[in-house]
Amino acid sequence: MGWLYNRAVFRQHCMHMDIHPIAPEKRVAVLTELDRIERDHDVRILMACESGSRGWGFSSPDSDYDARFIYVHRQAWYLTVNEATGPNQAQRDVIELPIDDELDVSGWDLRKALRLVSKSNPTLSEWLRSPIVYRQDDAAVASLLEAVDRFHSPLGSWWHYRSMAQSTHRLHLGGENVRTKKYLYVLRPLLACQWIERDTTTPPPMAFEQLLDRLLPTGPVRDAIEQLLMVKRASAEVSERPRIPIINDWIDAAMQRMEQAPPALAAGDGSAEALDQLFRRMLAEHAPG
Repeated sequence: MGWLYNRAVFRQHCMHMDIHPIAPEKRVAVLTELDRIERDHDVRILMACESGSRGWGFSSPDSDYDARFIYVHRQAWYLTVNEATGPNQAQRDVIELPIDDELDVSGWDLRKALRLVSKSNPTLSEWLRSPIVYRQDDAAVASLLEAVDRFHSPLGSWWHYRSMAQSTHRLHLGGENVRTKKYLYVLRPLLACQWIERDTTTPPPMAFEQLLDRLLPTGPVRDAIEQLLMVKRASAEVSERPRIPIINDWIDAAMQRMEQAPPALAAGDGSAEALDQLFRRMLAEHAPG
């Protein structure tokens, strides 16, 4: 009866709550900043999304907004003898606005993004699959997604997520009290590792609920995580609570299994020449006129 009650309460909670909340005024603020970036930096933004806890689906009421974007310069910017920042100085391939109390806006140049594609960078893959999109060029995003999937390295991605889980686990889950979000910062990459072990063709999604529904659809651990999500979505970012034994035990067992028996996964492949061709095509199609 308790299990049914908990599950019913959680489902009712989800029905009445946007698990990827973006306040209308904050959406307007992000869009305004994106427009300003295009004007001030003479670039075109190809896509912009929400990353961080709002994109993952477990933000607190006081969580900030993490807007991330991919942009492209005019073609001439990439073809100068003396780089735009001055002779012998590397051109900046990121744009970062000063972080205020609620808004964190930053982005990567297209060439940087494609370099990360060649390394099967999971962060870029998550951006392109974010459930919260501020704006995007559909054709550009389709091209980037195709490249990300072609260069996807199950092995590299698995070690990326394992390292994330391991470092947070070591630093934050050993005490009697645990910050609520730290549990989720370990659970999400652990589930991403398990996703990769089961599906070597599709990179893990950004949304935590998708990972849960596929990998922990039912059971006492799922119920405990759902209760944790209810607390996280209603509490301050710094909220601390007594450790949750059933979640700690599941995490410890998953960490131990991965340490003792890392899976045999493909390293992935992809053509550098194909990326060069994609870069030139996207410059021709999407760079500012």
